[in-house]
Amino acid sequence: MKRMLLGAVATAVASGAAAADEIADAVADDYEYVFNLYRHFHENPELSFKESKSAARMAAELEGLGFAVTTGLGDEWTRKKAKADAGEVLEGVGGYGLAAVMQNGEGPVVMLRADMDALPLEEKTGLPYASKVVSTDYMGQEAPVMHACAHDSHMAILIGAARRLVAMKDQWSGTLVLIGQPAEELGLGAMAMLDDGLYKDFPKPDYVLATHTSGWDPAGDVTYTSGWALANVDSVDIIVRGVGAHGSAPQMGKDPIMIGSQIVTALQTLVSRELNPQDPGVVTVGSFQAGYKHNIIPDQAHLKITVRSYSDDVRRTLLDGIKRIAEAQARSAGLPDELMPEVKIESDYTPSTFNDEQMTARVMSAIAKTIGEERVYERPPSMGGEDFSRFGRTSDDIPTLIFWTGAQDPKAMKAALEGKAPPPPANHSPFFAPDAEAALKNGVTAMTAGALELLGEK
Repeated sequence: MKRMLLGAVATAVASGAAAADEIADAVADDYEYVFNLYRHFHENPELSFKESKSAARMAAELEGLGFAVTTGLGDEWTRKKAKADAGEVLEGVGGYGLAAVMQNGEGPVVMLRADMDALPLEEKTGLPYASKVVSTDYMGQEAPVMHACAHDSHMAILIGAARRLVAMKDQWSGTLVLIGQPAEELGLGAMAMLDDGLYKDFPKPDYVLATHTSGWDPAGDVTYTSGWALANVDSVDIIVRGVGAHGSAPQMGKDPIMIGSQIVTALQTLVSRELNPQDPGVVTVGSFQAGYKHNIIPDQAHLKITVRSYSDDVRRTLLDGIKRIAEAQARSAGLPDELMPEVKIESDYTPSTFNDEQMTARVMSAIAKTIGEERVYERPPSMGGEDFSRFGRTSDDIPTLIFWTGAQDPKAMKAALEGKAPPPPANHSPFFAPDAEAALKNGVTAMTAGALELLGEK
């Protein structure tokens, strides 16, 4: 019996190694195609909720893989209803979002996501394919445009993984859903797609998987966080009211700059004195605007605050505390009820991302077997935010996982860690230039291996 078990294990290991070699070889052979896609997206970036050409190119790639495409993208998109039968693609889900379905027998529904939008930023990388695009955003403001957050690589990786999974259809069974998401940079795209019927018009996923090309990780590596990975992101505005007066006669007014300063100081006690030290939280005042002249006490000040947390309980503690502190400082200055501060909390916040532990263990194990265990490791959670979280924050509590594909020169990172050089430019920098070959090959390999792990075997 023991000999039979050992033989089965050896067979499984050999089979896994063979599958890993098959994926790696196929990804290497397909690299030029995937890089040309990446280059196209990099040279032609589009701002949030303006991703018409990016979505059209992704749809064309899917059509070339055998997916049926519902066309009709334009400056004023009128959504065309379509049934999500095998192989159908519907463009225009939540703006210029698109979704594609491939049914390949019985099994789980696995969704792979790539975001498509770029940033209003002038590129300064000096790459031969650097963006020269200038565009207007959906609010009508003109700006240069750059894929500084690597969404260009995300689109190319998704198509690259789709090419591999189509070529390996004999090795999996289930339903594959691919989505191109708009407006991640605004934190609104995932919600727009869900509100527009993503989980109603298309098969509801059993798992949702994504990767993010990272300028904070070495090229060639894949990193992940199990459990809480990314934070709730709230934006809060406080309008502090006062009574204006001449600067030489402060007793005649109520100084909103002084009140605002006391609010800024008191807000720091929310994390240090009201949260359990085991519960992370951040309250940062990023802007304090008040007054126009040296000798005038204004009648109001404006504070702009970002609030970060993981759990919803901590989020509520921080937001409630901000309102309480603002009003208490105003009352301590003697302001009447009609001059209480106005606290505005944006309703469209980005919820925190929780990587399902069991799903994370399965997918990361599969990726490690494919690219090497020494190149796959855990990273600390981040206080950054990602609206990818919304795909799992439904009534069904769908397991989700986002992992990071390293894109930075390992030597440059080592020198920075040793204090011998400044950190190399990372995501959202106009100088961010990922190691395209390492990021794309690893991204396609990891997404393919992860999807195969989650889909049922033939």
